[in-house]
Amino acid sequence: MPELPEVETTRRGIAPFCEQETVRRVTVRNPALRWPVPAELAARMEGRVIRAVERRAKYLLIRFDDGSAIVHLGMSGSLRVITDDSPLMTHDHIEVELASGTRLRFNDPRRFGCWLWSEDPDHHALLASLGPEPLAPEFNGPYLYRLSRGRKTPIKSFIMDNHTVVGVGNIYANEALFKTGIHPKRLAGRISLDRYHRLAEAIKETLSAAILMGGTTLRDFVNSDGKPGYFAQSLLVYGRGGEPCRECGEPLREIRMNQRTTVYCGRCQR
Repeated sequence: MPELPEVETTRRGIAPFCEQETVRRVTVRNPALRWPVPAELAARMEGRVIRAVERRAKYLLIRFDDGSAIVHLGMSGSLRVITDDSPLMTHDHIEVELASGTRLRFNDPRRFGCWLWSEDPDHHALLASLGPEPLAPEFNGPYLYRLSRGRKTPIKSFIMDNHTVVGVGNIYANEALFKTGIHPKRLAGRISLDRYHRLAEAIKETLSAAILMGGTTLRDFVNSDGKPGYFAQSLLVYGRGGEPCRECGEPLREIRMNQRTTVYCGRCQR
C-alpha cells in the first residue's frame, strides 16, 4: 500500500501541473471504487480552478474555491501526469483533463482507492479525527509521552494508530523503532520521555528521507511520472528478516503483529 512518502511524492509530482489550472473535463470510466464515485463529481470539478493540491495523512486534497476532491490511492492506485497521447491502460478509472491539455489519470487495479467530494474536507468523517502530521512541529517527544501514559498498547501499534499520528505505516514504523533501539512489542506506557524524543525525531528523519528518495517501491506503486521510488534500497530492517543486523550482525527476527510483518533486532532493540 502506498504510504505517506509515496502519497507526498505524488502530491509534489502533480501539483505543478494542476495548481491554478482550470478543469476542462472529468471522465469517470469506472465509479466502483472503495466507495462509489459521487455522480456529481464531474459537475463539481469541471469549469473550476484548482487552487491547491494538498495532503492530509494518506489522502490527497484537490482544493477548489467551493470544496475539494478527496483522493486516496488505496492499495495499488497511482496518479499519473499525462502530457502526450499515451493510450489508456486497463485500470485507468478516472481522468481529469485540464485546460492546458495535461491530464491526470487515476489507475487502480484493485479498486480500493477513492474519489469523493466534500465542501468542508477538513471536517469530513475520513479526516476529522486524525492525529497530527508526523512532520509538523506539534508532533514531538512530549506529545507522544503525554498521550502514551497508562497505555498498554505495543509501541509499534501505538505509532501506527492514525489517532496518535498519521502516516506512520508499517515500513516506516519498523525503521524508526530500529533506529531508536525500541522493541516493537514494548508497551507504549513504559517508554521514557527521552526515548520518545528520539523516536519522534527518528520518525521525522525516516519519512523525510523517504520523501526525498521518492518513496518506497513495493509491488504496485509508481509515482506521478511513472518512475518508482528508491528508498527501499536504504531499508535497515523491513524486508530483511533473517539477514544480519547492520549494527551488531545478529540475524534479524521476523514476526507478525496485527497481521503486519514486523522485523527487529533482538539484541539492539529493547
